[in-house]
This record gives sequence, C-alpha cells and structure tokens, in this order.
Amino acid sequence: MSTNTTVIVGGGLVGLTTAASLKLIGHDVIVLEQAPQVRAVGAGIGLWANAFREFDHLGIGSAIRDMGVEQNTWFFNPAGDPVRAPGYTDSDHQFLLVPRAELNNLLADTVGRDRIRLDAHVTGYTETESDVIVHLANGETLRTDLLIGADGVYSHVRKQLVPGSDAVPHFGHHAWRAIVPTGSQDSESTVLTVGSDRTRGGYARIDRDRTVWMVNQFDAGPLTGTKRERALQRARKLAEVGWNADLLSMIAETPEESILENQVTLVPELPHWTSARVALIGDAAHGLSPHIASGGTLGIEDVGVLRSSLSAEDDLEKALTTYEQARRARFETVREHSAAIEHAGDAAEFAQRYAAFSHWMLTTAPST
Repeated sequence: MSTNTTVIVGGGLVGLTTAASLKLIGHDVIVLEQAPQVRAVGAGIGLWANAFREFDHLGIGSAIRDMGVEQNTWFFNPAGDPVRAPGYTDSDHQFLLVPRAELNNLLADTVGRDRIRLDAHVTGYTETESDVIVHLANGETLRTDLLIGADGVYSHVRKQLVPGSDAVPHFGHHAWRAIVPTGSQDSESTVLTVGSDRTRGGYARIDRDRTVWMVNQFDAGPLTGTKRERALQRARKLAEVGWNADLLSMIAETPEESILENQVTLVPELPHWTSARVALIGDAAHGLSPHIASGGTLGIEDVGVLRSSLSAEDDLEKALTTYEQARRARFETVREHSAAIEHAGDAAEFAQRYAAFSHWMLTTAPST
C-alpha cells in the first residue's frame, strides 16, 4: 500500500526495527521516544534465528551477529546434572545474546537519527477517516496516515485504543539481573538451572568481557533485605553441594546499584490490536513473562508480518486486519507454551516444555 507518513511511538528494539522496515518500503517514518536519548532497558536480549529474517532483510543481520555471542542452552537441576529433552537438537537451543544498548544504537543509525524525536511524550491521539492526529505533552500535534504503538507494556497508545487494558503484575513473579565482568566461570554455553520453590536462574556471556546473570522466582512471597540479598536468597535454591558457585559469587560481587530488580508485568489478552489507522506491535500488544526468553524475537516477527501486510494490501484497514489476525492466532499458541513452561515442576519437565516451544517457534515462524 502507499502511505505518506507513519508515526511510531517508542524508540526501543521493536519500534526502531518497525521504523527501519517500513522506511524500506517507502514510508516516511517518524519515531517518537519519550526518553532524552536512544537507550535500552535491561542488559542483553536473546534473538532467535527467526528474528534474523527481518534483520537480514534490512541488511544489518551480519552486524548484529558480530556484536552478539551465540548461546547453546543447557538446563540443570540444583545438583548440577545437565538435562536436555530427547528428540531435539542443538538448533532448538541456540540463540544469539546481544547487548541491548549496542543493538538499539545500530537500529537508530539504520532508521536515521534525524527521523527520531527524543523527549517526545505522547499523551493521546485523535483518529479521523483521513488521518491520525498525535498529541504531544508540549502541546504540539502531528498528523500521520498510520500510527503504530511500539511503546511497551505501559503503552499510551494501547491505553486509548483498548480502554481498560493497563498492564497487570504477574503476581509474585520477580526477576533480578545484572551485567558483570567475565571471570573464570565456564561461559561456553548458557547455564540455566531450575531450582526449588519455583526458582530459575543462570548466566550467559554477552560479549568477550561481560557476562549477564539472571534469577527469577514465581510465587516469591514478601521481599526482604537488599536487592543483592534477595537475589542471593533465590540463587541458593539453584545450588546444591557446590554446584553453581559461579552464579553465587557473581551475584555476591555485583554492586547493589548495578542490580536490576523487577516485578514482572504482563499485558492482558486484548480484544483487538488495531483500528482503521492505528496498530499495536511488540510488547504493547502482547507483553508476556520474560521466562520464555523470546519476547524480542516475537516482536521482530510482528514487524515482518506488518511490513508484508502493508506491502501486499492497498487498503490500510485491511492490511492492519491481516496483520492482527495472523499475529493473534500465533500468540494463542505462544501463551499456551508460556504457561506450560512456567508450571514445569523440575528441570527435566522444563527442558521438555522449553524445547517443544522453541522448536515450534522456529519451525512455524512466518515467512516474510
């Protein structure tokens, strides 16, 4: 279809990738980012092979591969016994771990910094038959043919498009993570341990000199102590008879101010993602628990499907409907896998359910 202007709210991974992809098919894109600079929330992000279909299409796949470290995940029980589900291969366990900040800067350069407006806080929009008027906090308005909300789980665009869709806490689910200098730990493969009391955690090398550690717990109960103490309390449930000493020492040596602690927040299942001229994408549409470690990849899938739908259909509303129908159907299955993985009782069950999910995701990914 031919669209003169597209405004994308949100300058994170999915928003910037959306801008680069739609720019490639002739859209005059503007990215509105409320932060004062292009930045990244979090440490690193895992990108699976299906995400690289879009990155390769943009011509930046090789650059992203060069900045990341390939992970070949192994699962462990608290005693340190390695577990993998039978019937699956390395390809079902391999993804690239990429530093978020470096990735977002590459994407910003691909979009063009002149197309990104910083300190731009969107307060709402008015949709008409002929365009969308975007309202900014400074009183300014922008007119656009298409508005895309890529503004995450706390999306202002979603709040107006789907009233009553505020993000909700995943009750009792908390996560801790940090990037630390790579030490003597074995970093040839990702270590993910499934412990007692619904704890999970591990570490992975994010580049030559840095390693990211992460711990999470479902039904965590009241939190006491400092962030480091809370993380260590959960990490000890992942370590028996000397196993996982590397994880414990990494956490113990991490400065308190470097530890990210989050109450995990979810986007409720929405009745719709689009209108005639407005569409949600990425976490704004389907923010899930990070325990499936594929939210970014699935958001990049969104981008490819949206780009293909807009390229194939001259009628904007029909193109957005095609995009929404395809992605909502896929996420019905994603949610089923996410719940199954969350409720895995031990490392063996977790390994089986996670491999089933990753294999399904990779083999059924949309061709765009």
